[in-house]
Amino acid sequence: MRHNDAMTVSEVYKLRKQGRVEEAYSAIRSLYAEDKGPYTSLAMFWVATDVLKKRVTENRLAEAEKIYLALERMLPHVPDKEGWVGEAFRKSQRLMGREPSAQNDADNGANHLLIGEWGEELAACYLREQGYVILERDWHSGHRDIDIIALQNETIVFVEVKTRRNRNFADPISAVHYRKQRNLLLAINHYLKYRKLDHPFRFDVITVVGTLGCENPEIEHIKDFTLPCYFRR
Repeated sequence: MRHNDAMTVSEVYKLRKQGRVEEAYSAIRSLYAEDKGPYTSLAMFWVATDVLKKRVTENRLAEAEKIYLALERMLPHVPDKEGWVGEAFRKSQRLMGREPSAQNDADNGANHLLIGEWGEELAACYLREQGYVILERDWHSGHRDIDIIALQNETIVFVEVKTRRNRNFADPISAVHYRKQRNLLLAINHYLKYRKLDHPFRFDVITVVGTLGCENPEIEHIKDFTLPCYFRR
C-alpha cells in the first residue's frame, strides 16, 4: 500500500479517535485517491460518516448530500464482515432522511430516530469542545444502551442524551425517569466490569432542544445526575 509522506491509515484512525475529524478527512482523501484497497476504503468510509454527521450539525446540508452520495457509491466496495458498515450506512440514511418507510407511523419513527441521532452528535461535539475524550458511542448491554461514554481527566462520564423539538409537552429531562435510570445503572455496572475499570465515574444528562439543522439549538449539560443510590458501587 502506498501512503503519502505525512500520514498513514493507522494515523488517520488515531486522528478520528481523538475527534480531529477534519484532519482525518483531509488525510484519508489523499490516501484514498492513491489506493482504493479494502483497508483504505474502510477508513475512508468511517471518516466520511463522521464528517457527514458534522456537516448536518453545522447545517451544511449541500456538502452533507455530496458525502452521502459518495458513501452510497463506496458501500459495495467496503468490507463488512460484522455488519457494522451496513448499520452505519443505515444511520447515515436516516440522518439524511433517505430511509424508505411505508406508512406515516414509520415516517414518524424515522423522524424521531433522526432527531435523536442529531442530538447525540451535537452532544458529542459539545463534550469534545469542553475537553472530554469520547470513549464509546451507543454502547449496548443487552437491550440497554448508553448514548455516550467519555473521559474527563480520570473520571469516566456516562451521558444520556435527550433531544426534543420543543418544550411544549414536557422538558426532555423528564424522559430520564426511574425505570430509565435503573436500566442505565445496570448498563454502567456492566460496562465497568466488562472493561475491568476501577475509575471514579459519574452520570450526566445532556438535553438538546431544537429542530434538525437549526443554527442555535438549546444545549443543557446536567452533571452528576442522581441515580438510585442502591445501584451504585
